[in-house]
Amino acid sequence: MKLEPRVLTYKDEVLADGSVRRSFSDGTYEWRRRQSDWVVEWQDSQGYSGVDELLGDGIIKRTLSNGRVFYAREQGYGRTLWYGGRVLTINQTSFGGRVGMILASLGAGFLLGSLVPPPDYLTPEEEEMLRQKLREQMARTNDASMTGGSSVGDSYDDESQHAYEIESSNEIHYDPVVVEQDVDGSDLTDDFDIGDFG
Repeated sequence: MKLEPRVLTYKDEVLADGSVRRSFSDGTYEWRRRQSDWVVEWQDSQGYSGVDELLGDGIIKRTLSNGRVFYAREQGYGRTLWYGGRVLTINQTSFGGRVGMILASLGAGFLLGSLVPPPDYLTPEEEEMLRQKLREQMARTNDASMTGGSSVGDSYDDESQHAYEIESSNEIHYDPVVVEQDVDGSDLTDDFDIGDFG
């Protein structure tokens, strides 16, 4: 199944109080404050609020203040797929300078290639297994950094923790695909607040 999500880009601005103002290409904003390494509290310009929690395997759990839960999956290169694959957010904050010019020249085909949708639903037991996996991966990453070593498997989670740094050449690669510029987002409802972890 080929995914054709609605694409929203965003840029982050760190405010004086340490919170982040996230500006989306559709004109909406989010104000985000990190509660811990894996939890971010947010509210947006449309009146929605909630909490994003990073689980293992790049899965993000978004809990709205009304209790509704959605999942997202980080795709690498500052890309996150939301709401069953209907929305793709792309972090433009990290893409400055020469790297940004290279990525921009690759175009939408590169940015939409090889997308893996997030789960529609996870049980509490599955969520806890992912949390445990993340803790184990981070423990290995910390051990490797103490000894000066690293492994490719650990680098994906390091990206998650440090919010969308550009990956090195030995990391996850995506094959470009041809994608039409116009993506129909009409199936989205106003209940879908668009965001990203970090």
